[in-house]
Amino acid sequence: MARYTEAVCKLCRREGQKLFLKGARCYTDKCALTRRAYAPGQHGQGRKKTSEYGMQLRAKQIARRYYGVLEGQFRGYYEMATKMEGKTGDALLTILESRLDNVVYRLGWASSRAEARQLVVHGHFTVDGHRVDIPSYLVKVGQVIAIAEKSRSSAKIKAVVEENAARPCPKWLEVNRDNLEGKVVAMATREDVDLEVDETLIVELYSK
Repeated sequence: MARYTEAVCKLCRREGQKLFLKGARCYTDKCALTRRAYAPGQHGQGRKKTSEYGMQLRAKQIARRYYGVLEGQFRGYYEMATKMEGKTGDALLTILESRLDNVVYRLGWASSRAEARQLVVHGHFTVDGHRVDIPSYLVKVGQVIAIAEKSRSSAKIKAVVEENAARPCPKWLEVNRDNLEGKVVAMATREDVDLEVDETLIVELYSK
């Protein structure tokens, strides 16, 4: 499975905003963007002119990196969004929010989406009682996501759940922290997504 293997803090610095790729570290003074609020590389502090295409590209890269999705898969989500009702940009974000690794993160069972992706791959979660180890699995309204029985005694899982217990759960999800279960009560809307990006720029980029 292809994945990004370099320092993820460089991605936040390149995009000029926090993508929360390192979990709790992103909320501290150790955050790379807080210490060096400029793009990486020897020309990172130079003045840059941004073209229309450049703004569209940056918007796409921000969304793609925020959710940890590679280019081919992101393009596939866009094609899927064009066939859905409503605004394509809103539909694209809804699809991205519906990924199982993102849902696990939103439920507070991982400190970052990267960690959530790893935990899903290792088979620590079930959907409607069936183990699912595919991070890109798209959940649907009414489905119940739970920590697998065999994983509930894991010290790693216990530590992660406890560490993120105070994180608020989005309104489109319900979480039962005692039973370690979550439910999809609605599909995420644009108002539910805290990503600072102009999704219309992404649509413009792919519409060319």
